[in-house]
Amino acid sequence: MSRALELLATTSKGTEALLRDELEGLGVKRVKLDRGGVRFRTTLDEALYVCVHSRIAMRVLLPLVDKVQAPGADGLYEAARNVPWEEHLDERTTFAVEATLRDSEHNHSGFVALKIKDAIVDRMREATGRRPDVDTRAPMMRVVAHLAKQTLSLSLDLAGEPLHRRGYRRESVVAPMKETLAAAVLRAAGYDGTVPFADPMCGSGTLAVEAALIATNRAPGLHRDFAVTEWPALGQRARTILTEVKAQARGAMRKAPSTLLARDRDEAAVEATRKNVRAAGLEGVVRVELADALSAEPPEGPPGLLVSNPPYGDRLSAGGQKGMKTFYYQLSQSLERWHGWRTWMLCANEAFESAFHRRPHTRLPLWNGPLECQLRGYPASP
Repeated sequence: MSRALELLATTSKGTEALLRDELEGLGVKRVKLDRGGVRFRTTLDEALYVCVHSRIAMRVLLPLVDKVQAPGADGLYEAARNVPWEEHLDERTTFAVEATLRDSEHNHSGFVALKIKDAIVDRMREATGRRPDVDTRAPMMRVVAHLAKQTLSLSLDLAGEPLHRRGYRRESVVAPMKETLAAAVLRAAGYDGTVPFADPMCGSGTLAVEAALIATNRAPGLHRDFAVTEWPALGQRARTILTEVKAQARGAMRKAPSTLLARDRDEAAVEATRKNVRAAGLEGVVRVELADALSAEPPEGPPGLLVSNPPYGDRLSAGGQKGMKTFYYQLSQSLERWHGWRTWMLCANEAFESAFHRRPHTRLPLWNGPLECQLRGYPASP
């Protein structure tokens, strides 16, 4: 039996509970909420199953140093050098260090990453007589450092690249939504892929593509590589596990019960959506249309779930806050024609709720990158 691993899955701010519920649904039993993610104790088999199947996790990390004091440049170096890196990589393993800072005495993440890199190289040279090479483009191992004030955490990223990089995004629009946040929004809205779906203000189509992946039961990590397969200690076993996990995931795929609809009134957004849908291999699943949400009729057929991330002000014509309020009011009036459709809206504009003229049954604070938003759920239109 594989030894137990203490892991940390990170996620967008506000989606921690949604990630916890998702992991429990994937069969992970020991899950605990933490700041910015969830911690869980599991085997390598289960960890790689999570990497392939989780739609909400941003990273799956193996912590090596958890919240130790590292004051100043010397403190950073010593904390990193004390890690037994020779147990995790060898002289053939290329690596890169990625650092994030919060309220730190250092003002440049690159400096923090450099000090940690120097410590790793010196420790490896001392332990093995040789040093590993740094590769910032495609490293075999990615070291993730987080420094909050003077408290340092160091982890290894099982996936290497963040899990939101599904591989289908070819073009974006202003303020794009990460794939993992879109999946979290869909989970909060209760979307399971069995009812019709529509996004009348689709931007670059992220919500529609993520909904289509759910509708076809396609694992988001099915077509991507994972860095852990190159790790000296775990690589061989990880390759065997991933082959089995991906084969099972392919066998579980299904035909979408109905066509999903993505609309936008902006031609560039529609073209971006078409390219992303095509890159995801979902051209027969997602129908993309040029249409104005304020005037277009709902699609024919039974009602379902409408989820959208309406403009915050950057994609509308001039008019300031007054113009935004007018748009949100007109949007509410237009959506009254969508009889029987449940509606969920993610918006960062504070004027949205009063101008939309509907009382939500659910309000959930979420963050789209640095933007504080609120996800609002509304009852079906009569």
